[in-house]
Amino acid sequence: MVSVHVYGKLRRFAAESDPCGDSVIDVPHAAGDTVRSLVVRLGIPLDELGANVFVDGRYADLGSPVEDGARLGLFPDDMQLLYKWYFRPKGTNE
Repeated sequence: MVSVHVYGKLRRFAAESDPCGDSVIDVPHAAGDTVRSLVVRLGIPLDELGANVFVDGRYADLGSPVEDGARLGLFPDDMQLLYKWYFRPKGTNE
């Protein structure tokens, strides 16, 4: 299972969309899952997804692999993080 946390206007894809609560979607994991495959499976339009995507707290991109039990954080295109260079893509040690 992958725990997908959605923010901003993407909250509408979760059962709980109140901004005072957590908007979390639990998605069954499939072999070879990436951020993109999960976003597509959830029906979230790619053009609404911002560049700020996190897998297990690390900055990621659409091609990043997502393992079973991971936490995925998705922010919309209108909630861009200004200092994204402070976060490393998952799997890098730099």
